[in-house]
Parts: sequence; structure tokens; C-alpha cells
Amino acid sequence: MGIVLKQSLNNTLVTYIGFAIGAVNTLFLYTNFMQPDNYGLIQVVLSVSAVLMPILAFGVPNSLVKFYSSFKKDSSQDGFLTLMLLLPLLLIIPIALLSYFANETIGDLLSRENPIVRDYVWHIFLIGMALAYFEVFYAWARIRMKSIFGNFMKEVFCRIAQTVLLILLWLKFIDIDTFINALVGCYLLRTVVMKIYAFRLRMPKLNFHLPANSKSIIKYSGLIILGGSTAIVLMEVDKVMLNNFLKIENVAYYAVAGFIASTIAVPSRAMHQITYPLTAAYLNEKDKPALKKLYQKSSLTLFIVSGILFLLIILNLDDLYKLLPKNYSGGFMIVFWIGLAKVYDALLGNNNSILFNSDYYRSILFFGVLLAVLAIVFNLWLIPTYGIDGAAIASFTAFFIYNTLKLGYVKAKFKIVPFTHETWKVLSLLIIVGVLFSTYSFSFHPVINITLKSILMIAMYVGILYRFKISEDVYGVLNKFLKR
Repeated sequence: MGIVLKQSLNNTLVTYIGFAIGAVNTLFLYTNFMQPDNYGLIQVVLSVSAVLMPILAFGVPNSLVKFYSSFKKDSSQDGFLTLMLLLPLLLIIPIALLSYFANETIGDLLSRENPIVRDYVWHIFLIGMALAYFEVFYAWARIRMKSIFGNFMKEVFCRIAQTVLLILLWLKFIDIDTFINALVGCYLLRTVVMKIYAFRLRMPKLNFHLPANSKSIIKYSGLIILGGSTAIVLMEVDKVMLNNFLKIENVAYYAVAGFIASTIAVPSRAMHQITYPLTAAYLNEKDKPALKKLYQKSSLTLFIVSGILFLLIILNLDDLYKLLPKNYSGGFMIVFWIGLAKVYDALLGNNNSILFNSDYYRSILFFGVLLAVLAIVFNLWLIPTYGIDGAAIASFTAFFIYNTLKLGYVKAKFKIVPFTHETWKVLSLLIIVGVLFSTYSFSFHPVINITLKSILMIAMYVGILYRFKISEDVYGVLNKFLKR
């Protein structure tokens, strides 16, 4: 876990810097510098682009990580990498043609409730394409065990650009159309920068002598489209469908609450950048003991961090909403349900990497597609009934079923589970901390209230973790920090 912990900590730091910038943008700049309908429009454009991304990527990011370590000779690696660079074009080119010739039809489908979305079909395609190839080049770097720069570009670059654009919008140097066009340009530029970095790590040598197992690679990539689409659909379909049922400003309100809850997923996102290629290597080498150890340690570490983040957010939410415009302050249930889904997701550790890099990926993809369909059905049912809260309940329900299926499948096929005795100790500690501090409230300024309660909660939580050595990895990090 040395390299995992080291790069995970660096990635966590970078990701939290990105989320801090994103928090300023989402909670203060967007809500004060932009009208809710325009903010809702941007969220719809980005969400539909995110849903399109795994289709355009053709499963290449996953295939790069899964198969690269199995090629030992430079010539075979070159042939494999050439295939990975060209494969996304199989879908990018026809979808680009479809976007051109059926532009008005696609626009009508996206703007049934909100006509403002109709004119942004090309923006959606270009951002989707940029996201797809960015992930390809990011995976290119990760197979060389270099994830930090790519994580910086993924989490920080476009958020800084949005900060600058929002300030320019506030100063009336640009209008909303220029803002959106510039945002598209930022995503395209980010992809170009990531490409240059990836190619400096390993410059591709075009070799059209395809690998002997090309059919298996292409088949895997095609099936991974379903898997990647499933994960994105489960995360983004709520905002896309809110656009079809409610006024577009509701998408903005939902996005703010969803962002608050999404901070719980930051440690998972950071750790997965390095556990993913390690999992693929363990599976290729058939090293089951190492796989089990990685599975359980990643689960425990992520549960420790995500659990306390969930409590910090929920118990400080009333004070946080006092800092936002009133229209954005009704999202407690959204934060609760989405946050709970993120904690359960973290509890599974590197479960996703095990499934998508194993020979059992076909079955789990079937479960994923089934759950994506159920997520859409839940949204169709719950949004008209409960509004934006219904979208959050639908997301939680879909994630709960999906993650439970994945947990059971790994147990059935690999005879391993992520839980240990320490997992239940952490759960008990979280319940005690949550119950105790739910009775505490301060009457100062909201920022002071949040700061005081957070310091007290973290001090108690970390102190007990350290005193009883509940996690080897967390204890080791705290010990080094305290010695310094």
C-alpha cells in the first residue's frame, strides 16, 4: 500500500484543491453572479456531455489499464497503443455526423420543457469528445503510474477557468453565450495539454500491426461502453431528467446540493487513480492474497474518510445554507440521500476495478445496464411526485441496488469481501460521533459555528482512531505527522 497511499494522498490534496475552487464557484460565484436559469443551462450541457463521454471514448480508458500490463515487448505495446488511439473515432465520427444532420431534432428532444437548451447541441458534442479523449490520455499516464498531473488537470484546470469566466461575467466583460463558448474551449485545451503530457511519458509509435488479441480487446471495449455509460447515467441522469420535467432553475438548485454531497467522493476518486492499475496487475498476475488485501484496506480507508465527511456535512448543513441565497437553501434531503450513496460507494473500496478488470465484467455490465434503466424509471416516477427531492431518492435507490449487486458478485466469484472487524468499529464510532454532535449547536456566525463543530468532531474522531489503531494505514500517516 506504500505507492497507493503516497499517490492517493497527493491526489487527495490536488482533488480537494479542485473541490475547494469548485465550492467557491458552485456555492458563491455561480449562485451570485449568474441567473439560476443560465446556471441550470450550464449544468444540463455538462451533464448531457458527461453521459455522452463514455460512448465516445469507446471503453478505451478501461482497456488501456486492463491490457497494457499484459504486453511485454515494445512492438506489441506500440500496436496496442495505436489501436487505443484510433478506436474512439469509430463512434466519434458517426455521432459528429448525426449531430450535424439531426441538430434540430436532437435540440427538440433536449428542450421539451426548457427551450433555452435547443441551441447547444454542438457544445454538448464538443465537450463530450474532449472529455472522452482526455480520459484516454489520462489512462495513458496512469499505466505509467503517473496520476498526479492528470488529476490536477481533471480536478483543478477547468474549475480555475470557470472562476475567471465568472468574474468576467460579473464585470460584464462577457455575456452568457461567450461564457459557454469559452467553457467549451477550456475543455478542448485541457485535452490537448493532457495529450502532450501523456506523449512525453511515452511517445506513440504508430504500428498498424494489431495485437493478436485485438478481437478480445475491441469486444471488451465495446462492453465497457455499457459499463461506463451505466456509471455516468447513474450520476448524471437526475439532472438531465429534471430538465425534462421542471423549470431549468431547479437543475441549478439540485446541482448546488449535489455538489455539497459529492465532496464525500473526493477520497475515492483520488485513491482509485492508483488502485485501478494495481488491481489490473494483481488480476493479471493472479495474486489473490494481494488483491484481497488491497480490497479490504482501500475499503476501510475510504470508509473512515467518507464517513466523517458525511457527518461533517449533514451536521453543519443548516449553517452552510445560511451563507447561500435563499433559493438554494432547500436541499437537505438531496444532500442526505446523495451523500449516503457516496458513503456506500466508498465502502466498496476498489470493487469497481476488480470487476471491470476481471473475466466477469460481462455479467456485471448486464447488472449495470439493468440498473441504469431502473434509475431512469425511478426518476420518471419520483420527480413528478416529489420534485427535486425525488431525483435524489431515485439516485440513492439505484446506487444502493447497483452497489449491493456488485458486492455480492465479487463475494461469489472471488470469495472476498471488503469488510473486516475494523469496518464495524468505524461504523460504531461514526454513530457515536453523529449522535453526540447532533445535540451540539452554537449561536455565532455560521462560519464560526461550522469551524468550531468541525474541529471538535475531527479531534474526537481522529483521536479515537489513533488511540485504538483501528486502521494501520491511517495510524501510520497520523504517527508520521505527529512525530514531525
